[in-house]
Formats: sequence, structure tokens, C-alpha cells
Amino acid sequence: MNPVFAIIGATATGKTALALALANDLPIEIISMDSALIYQDMNIGTAKPTATELATCPHHLIDIKTPLQSYSAADFVADCVCLCDEISARGNIPLIVGGTMMYFRALTQGLNNLPSADNAVRAVLQNEKEQYGLNYLYSELQKIDPQTAAKIKPTDSQRIERALEVFRITGIPMSVLLNEQQMPALSVKAFGLMPNDRKYLHAAIEKRFNTMINQGFLDEVNYLKTKYPDLTLDYPSMRCVGYRQAWQYLAGDTDFQTFVNQGIAATRQLAKRQITWLRSFNLPLYDYSQNPQKVCNELYQKIKAFQAA
Repeated sequence: MNPVFAIIGATATGKTALALALANDLPIEIISMDSALIYQDMNIGTAKPTATELATCPHHLIDIKTPLQSYSAADFVADCVCLCDEISARGNIPLIVGGTMMYFRALTQGLNNLPSADNAVRAVLQNEKEQYGLNYLYSELQKIDPQTAAKIKPTDSQRIERALEVFRITGIPMSVLLNEQQMPALSVKAFGLMPNDRKYLHAAIEKRFNTMINQGFLDEVNYLKTKYPDLTLDYPSMRCVGYRQAWQYLAGDTDFQTFVNQGIAATRQLAKRQITWLRSFNLPLYDYSQNPQKVCNELYQKIKAFQAA
């Protein structure tokens, strides 16, 4: 198989632009590593590549699920490994592009032994939450898995329910299962994008969020609520940054300026978490915002050198 490459980084750091620039000179097929781009009908709020950009070179793992469906790190790893084999067999270069760091860690450091989601167990947990409250679920988690509970905020419903789900399916605390890693699925030559000036990133995030609003982001969320009447804020798709804030505004829970401020703040928090992950991977880092042509040329030369080795 040909070498597998990756460009990873925080939101609004130029990953897509760099990948498309490289595709002008290399036989690249892009594999999206973005847990938001998998969803159909969620285009504006996820900054999904445009039709023109998608036509530049083959793209994979975009628009593969409805907002009512789930997709795990294990699903990504399985799909990515198959795609890399297929792309290499065509004589092209697999290029993984995105910022879902959990997917990258699973791909390159191995999956844990956590079970897949169980809708029946999740329904029971939802009923318990509605009947007794989230504090009840959190206290249950503290009893059966204090190590995991200590790492989760008492208000983090998603992670609390997932930890309880894992225990109820397996009878084993999540903290134990997380220590049982499988072997890495792929060897990846990865490059990270990291702006040297955090102020530039914050400005780019604010500009992009406002652009999304002008492009019709709120109309998009209204459309989702109409097309998928069963959709609620509890679905993973609605945990994508910006969508929860838009949903709450449309429900009348906040005013417009609060929605904008919260959406930008949530995106900045996401970027901060992504940067923390990125630093932990110890990759070569590039600031694409300052000199994109130079970075593109450097990565082009590195990819050619890896191919020739």
C-alpha cells in the first residue's frame, strides 16, 4: 500500500484549503476525518466543502449518515483502513484531513475495547434521567466507576450516559476497558496545522461563524427540525459546535446576540481542545495562515520524498 498521509489541526486553520492545493499537483483522494461532515443536510454549520471543492478531487466519508444516525471512532477506523487500501490500489495517495482528534488517536494508537452503542440501554438511561434527573445518573457512575466519574463534569450528560451504558452492557467499568488498547490500525505520516498567533485563529473563527449566519445557518437548522421531526439536542449530530446554540435561539431560549456570542465561544473552546490534542501527538507543525504557498510547497516535497523512500 502507498504511504498514508494526514493533515490535522484545529477548526479554521486551513486544512481543507491546503489539502485542495496539494491535490492540484498530486493524485490525492481526501478522506474526511471530521465527525460533523459525516452528516447529510448539515452543510453550512459544519463548513462542509462546497460542490466546487468536492469536485476538485475525490472525497470520502462526507454525507454518509443522517443526523439521526450515529458514527463512532471504531466505525471511522474500519472505513478509513478500507478506503486507504482502495485508494492505494488505484495508484492514488490517501490523504486524511480533519480535526476530530479522537478518530486520529484511534487510528494511529489503537482502539479501546468499548462496546458499540446499544439503543435499548440508552433508552433506559434516558428514562431514568427524565424520571430522577442527571444527578442521579452521575451518583450511580460515582459508585460503579469513580475513576471515570472524577474525569467527567456532573453536567456532562453525554459522557455520563455513555460511561453508564458501557458498564451496563459489559459489567466492566469504562476506566478498565480504556486501559485495554488494541494495536494501531495504520501507520500515518501526519502533519499538523497550528497558527503561531492565537489571535489570528480567534479572528478567523469569528469571521467564519458570522459568514455561516449570513449564508443561512439558522435556516439550515430550521430545515433539519422540519425534515427530521424526531431530532433533539440529545443526538450526537446536534452536539456539533454551533448547532446547539442555534437550536436554543430558534426555540426562544436566547436572543440573537447571545446565540452569536455563544456560538463563537463554543467554537473557540473546540479549537482549544483540538490544539491540546494536537500538541500531544508530537507532529511537525505548520502555520498555514501566514505563508500558505510555502507550507504547501514544503508538504509537497515531503510527500514526494516519502513516496520515493
